[in-house]
Amino acid sequence: MAEVFTNLTELPPDPLFGLKARYTKDSRSDKVDLGIGAYRDNNGKPWVLPAVKLAEKKLQNDPNYNHEYLSITGLEPFLNSAAKVLLGENSPAIKENRIISQQSLSGTGALHLAGVFLKKFYNKSKDIYISSPTWANHKQVFETLGLNVKTYPYWNNSTKSLDLKGFLNTINNANPGSIFLLHACAHNPTGLDPTETQWNEILKALESKKHIILFDSAYQGFASGDLEKDAYPIRKAINEKIISSPIIICQSFAKNVGMYGERAGAIHIILPTTDSKLNNAIKSQLNLIIRCEISNPPSYGAKIVSTILNDSELYKQWKKDLITMSSRIIKMRHELRKKLEQLGTPGTWNHITDQTGMFSFTGLTPEQVERLEKKHGIYLVSSGRASVAGLNEHNVDKVAKAIDEVVRNVKSKL
Repeated sequence: MAEVFTNLTELPPDPLFGLKARYTKDSRSDKVDLGIGAYRDNNGKPWVLPAVKLAEKKLQNDPNYNHEYLSITGLEPFLNSAAKVLLGENSPAIKENRIISQQSLSGTGALHLAGVFLKKFYNKSKDIYISSPTWANHKQVFETLGLNVKTYPYWNNSTKSLDLKGFLNTINNANPGSIFLLHACAHNPTGLDPTETQWNEILKALESKKHIILFDSAYQGFASGDLEKDAYPIRKAINEKIISSPIIICQSFAKNVGMYGERAGAIHIILPTTDSKLNNAIKSQLNLIIRCEISNPPSYGAKIVSTILNDSELYKQWKKDLITMSSRIIKMRHELRKKLEQLGTPGTWNHITDQTGMFSFTGLTPEQVERLEKKHGIYLVSSGRASVAGLNEHNVDKVAKAIDEVVRNVKSKL
């Protein structure tokens, strides 16, 4: 049968889920999972947000609750409230009807939808710039769609800081009208975000070359516990009209509402001026793409998120939940850094607390990561990216001692 298909070869397992499979097979009782990006409580268990539990109860007690199909666009109350979370209640873009929203299969589905739309309709450039490094799936999604994926410098490994000069140089040297994918907050994998001043410089440079911005907003509120703070670059660009080109935002509620498996997300296209005819054309094309790919979006996760965002008490509870998650992760960052410094681990470790969100780019080499896994049963991505959410008061001491051991015994080749 092999001759029926051409150019068909077996691919290696997805690195992240391959890592998870190895972790699952490991029989050591004190193993630690710092790979998969999902929040865990202080006992290392999945955590269903209290706001989600209350929303589910409210949904199930509603006599009109059902599992009927949504429209192709998705659940309108979900989309409207999701846009307000990103842009704020008083956003001019919302008031002026300059936003077109479409429900998607979480953030990945939104990115794919954005890629299909840009490939088909954006006529200035098919170059899309992603940060180096970035979430591995960014490259896969856009290359699969046939866009020309390029990179901009982001992480300076020697200083463990933002390579702002390299970032700005790439913006200025790219073909005018190129597409730049920006992490709105909690950059994955580095955990390193630009300061507000740096964001202002970046946005100004993007505007000067009339590049189009594609924001990936996967961690709003989860990074700092503050929805407004985590939306700074989005609101700066749109509400203050810093950018005169259309802006696309891919939004996920996987992390900040814990809707990992429910795939609740949205894509928002914000136009610089009000144009109802263009709005309708964009919406119809997004509808067609969704209809061809998934027929219509899944409802359960969207209904949970919508219930939270449209109920004042549940919204308050959700904001408390965001603080619970973000503050525990921040605490673990400080604990890990403190223990490494107490051990006198070679190198500097301030970058762990300088970073934000779920992930930390530890600076560990692939060889050191391999030793962590084999000798200590501690699993993280080969790039050295660690999910800080996997740390807790029961394992942080073990992790610090293990990092100390591998740093001392496996020297960096850099």
